[in-house]
Amino acid sequence: MTAPLPVRPPEQPAATVPLHKTPGPRPPSRLLAPLRQTGQLFALALAVARAVFKRPFQFREFVEQFWFVASVTILPAALVSIPFGAVIALQVGSLTEQLGAQSFTGGASVLAVIQQASPLIVALLIAGAAGSAICADLGSRKIREELDAMEVMGVSPVQRLVVPRVLATMGVAVLLNGLVSVVGTLGGYFFNVIMQGGTPGAYLASFSALAQLPDLYIGELKALIFGFIAGIVAAYRGLNPRGGPKGVGDAVNQSVVITFMLLFAVNMVLTAIYLQIVPPKGG
Repeated sequence: MTAPLPVRPPEQPAATVPLHKTPGPRPPSRLLAPLRQTGQLFALALAVARAVFKRPFQFREFVEQFWFVASVTILPAALVSIPFGAVIALQVGSLTEQLGAQSFTGGASVLAVIQQASPLIVALLIAGAAGSAICADLGSRKIREELDAMEVMGVSPVQRLVVPRVLATMGVAVLLNGLVSVVGTLGGYFFNVIMQGGTPGAYLASFSALAQLPDLYIGELKALIFGFIAGIVAAYRGLNPRGGPKGVGDAVNQSVVITFMLLFAVNMVLTAIYLQIVPPKGG
């Protein structure tokens, strides 16, 4: 008998040396997303400012959007300004009565309405009523790929759709600011004279003693800037929806919230600059 041949153990596979892979681009960090969106918002604002002076100007679209924004904001603005002016007049009247300066009630309340309350009321109504509609309209066009089709045909969506809407919000904001200022002043006058026993002569005299023409200018300037902000934010969120129809609804909510936050921040800056540049009357 022959001895059995020795069984060789199975050879171990040679260790594979991992190939060196070149690192690819890192995915963008979520922390940078707000900064990126802020930059895109400013880029859209700059693109709209440039497209205003390009031809052809969409005059028909501008008129239609102007009428739409005005129709949905005139009545709410007038109705909101009456109690707003009344609350300011009652609060200021109560404060001046405690200080023994009832003769300055009219001037203080009217200045508060013209400089602060009126532009903010107009901007909030435009952002809530017209801005949400603009955002929903552009967002629905985006998910239906209408904007992509316009770009393929060589038509700029910014010049064709965004510019008329932004100009419409700015124009309506300036005009509504005058309406809200007048209605709020009349409401404050009525509640101060009727409910607090003030005299019409003292109300008007204090207004003429404290108010000046730049107070009206800053109110109109605020309304113009606030209208621009409301239109730009609504257009930006409408052009960048996420997740189909549900994303359009989320974009509408986000546009209103973002606009409110920007309005109060910009209002604080403009008020601080105005108080530093324009001296008070008689100062």
